[in-house]
Amino acid sequence: MFRNVTELVDLAESQQIKIAEVMIRQEMEVTGRSREEIFAQMERNLQVMEQAVEKGLAGVFSHSGLTGGDAVLLQSYIQKGNFLSGETILDAVSKAVATNEVNAAMGTICATPTAGSAGVVPGTLFAVKEKLKPTREQMVEFLFTAGAFGFVIANNASISGAAGGCQAEVGSAAGMAAAALVEMAGGTPSQAAEAMAITLKNMLGLVCDPVAGLVEVPCVKRNAMGAANAMIAADMALAGIKSRIPCDEVIDAMFRIGQTMPVALKETAQGGLAATPTGRALEAKIFGVPLNERE
Repeated sequence: MFRNVTELVDLAESQQIKIAEVMIRQEMEVTGRSREEIFAQMERNLQVMEQAVEKGLAGVFSHSGLTGGDAVLLQSYIQKGNFLSGETILDAVSKAVATNEVNAAMGTICATPTAGSAGVVPGTLFAVKEKLKPTREQMVEFLFTAGAFGFVIANNASISGAAGGCQAEVGSAAGMAAAALVEMAGGTPSQAAEAMAITLKNMLGLVCDPVAGLVEVPCVKRNAMGAANAMIAADMALAGIKSRIPCDEVIDAMFRIGQTMPVALKETAQGGLAATPTGRALEAKIFGVPLNERE
């Protein structure tokens, strides 16, 4: 059993196994299920993610009209070849957006770690698929690695926007993805932890301010930025760059920031972008009455 990132990395390094394997063994110990059962369940999660990405890239729109079609626009932009940033990063962004557009359109997604932040992990995974050419087993292991770091955050801070702001949702998802990317690319457990720390540091203080109380604006585009953040942090860690603040301390800082964050900025739609004139106008257009007056 591991309680924090330090223990997770120590277990992987001392036993010379992947972080994914540490997570699988812990699941076996905690649940009493077989390796085959646990792996099969994660394989089903992978299938849900894959289907959501495909559906989103085909084009979906939410019932509110706030979101939809952006993943398609990004793929069209990539195909023109005139992009400013890297193709892999943009592909990750488009697939993260695709997933969250499916979520907004009431489709089926896999919460990683939440529905509102469900795009980052699959977005990055399926973007590097062509470059790294992982086996299906390695793709499932990617999810176990991400899950191990998500497990630590959930137990030492929060993965809830209502409790810790969007830093706890998209921030956590981005950190999970960055760590998993490093391991899939052949990095060490320590480098995976550095990637997590670098990612999360750059998303500290991110508020949760959903317009009209819906998980659409700015949630979908925050998944896009989370995916890009994860990709860059993974490359930095693989290059040998380290976080000056240890990963566990970054997670603790996120928890403390979430504790002091105003309630208006924690999923209540009372502040931030939700409280802008346009945000309020969109809310009134969709629901007819303000959020606090709805029954």
